[in-house]
Amino acid sequence: MSSTAVRPPSSGRLLRHDPLVRRLALMGLVTNLGNGLFVTVSVLFLTRSVGLTPGRIALGLTAAGVCGVFAGLPVGRLADRVGSKRLLLVVGPLEALAVLGYAWVHSFAAFVVLACVATVLERGAAAVRSALIARVLPAGNQVHSRALLRSVSNAGLVVGSGGAALALQADSYAGYVAVMVLDAVSFLGSTALLAGLPAGGLMDRQSVGAEGGKEGRGVALRDRRYLLVAALHAVLELQLAVLTVGIPLWIVLGTDAPPAVVAAVSVVNCLLVVVFQVRASRGVVDVPTAARACLRGALLLTGGCLLYATAHWGPAAVATVAVLVGALVHSLGELLTSAGGWTLSLDLADPRSHGEYQGVFMSGQAAAHVIGPLVIGLTVVDHGALGWAVLGALFAVAGAALPAAVAGAARPAGTRALPG
Repeated sequence: MSSTAVRPPSSGRLLRHDPLVRRLALMGLVTNLGNGLFVTVSVLFLTRSVGLTPGRIALGLTAAGVCGVFAGLPVGRLADRVGSKRLLLVVGPLEALAVLGYAWVHSFAAFVVLACVATVLERGAAAVRSALIARVLPAGNQVHSRALLRSVSNAGLVVGSGGAALALQADSYAGYVAVMVLDAVSFLGSTALLAGLPAGGLMDRQSVGAEGGKEGRGVALRDRRYLLVAALHAVLELQLAVLTVGIPLWIVLGTDAPPAVVAAVSVVNCLLVVVFQVRASRGVVDVPTAARACLRGALLLTGGCLLYATAHWGPAAVATVAVLVGALVHSLGELLTSAGGWTLSLDLADPRSHGEYQGVFMSGQAAAHVIGPLVIGLTVVDHGALGWAVLGALFAVAGAALPAAVAGAARPAGTRALPG
């Protein structure tokens, strides 16, 4: 049975009548309020207060990203053995300690070590949270609920990023440390909310580990279809590097659009995710529709790339419009590929090893985030408009391959979503 076969209730009804979804949404909101604060000021803190050069910061973050790629699978396996909730209750406070650790960073070596530890915790926690959601939410509402959770989480990021303006304005060590404290408090707050999750429906236990047993270990890495789907979807995840790296560099180096357009693109993307992510998930009801959603999303990403390319030849006003319309099309593509990816990651997984499977899928995404800046450099930065066309073709090919990759796929025989 598909994890999304039943028509989902409205978002308002879910929040009003489902205490589990409401608590998960509040957890995401609290965590991302803190994340929005810290991510916004972190680079400036490292340059102004620690004294690191931009090159060293980039090198350290790249090393941390590589560590994060390898975190999802082992942490996911551990979640299958000890229980997702139980593991997150430990990881949350460790994430709080890690972010507070930046206040004592005074050298490049210390920064690299701490960034690697923090990223391993972050990527591992993402995989475990995904496994937890897969186990605790009713099968028929999972994708719709995830869309709602993502929408709420992005709202938290937006508010947190806005709040960081006070610390940026102060531009002081004390102000940056205050942001770290607030981020640490957000991790502890989310952990407290997790501890209060309703016990009914959770199998946070040894029974999943016993049910999967040694026989279940490593099963995700032997599932060639799942690995192929994870890899193809990871290609679509390169869209994040387009937003965070490609657009800022392209606006400055390849167009006459004013630099302020970079901020406008970020606002457009965040608002569309907050407002339309739930709606974008409604037509995704099983593996075939998820693959088709990814295809449609990939074609929209391709269209966005082509629109970005046209900004090269116009004056400032035309370039600005081209970039903003491209960002709109791109963001709609992101909504569809995200909704499709959730269903594929869930419905193609063996529920007895949700932690391991989600770890594999998250590792693919983490790898895309690590190599994304390099891909942008080899395409957009080195070849301009032609590079955008190549990048768009890459999205189209990956999206077109997904329906073929999942043809005839069904949930692994004899498995059924576990309630906890």
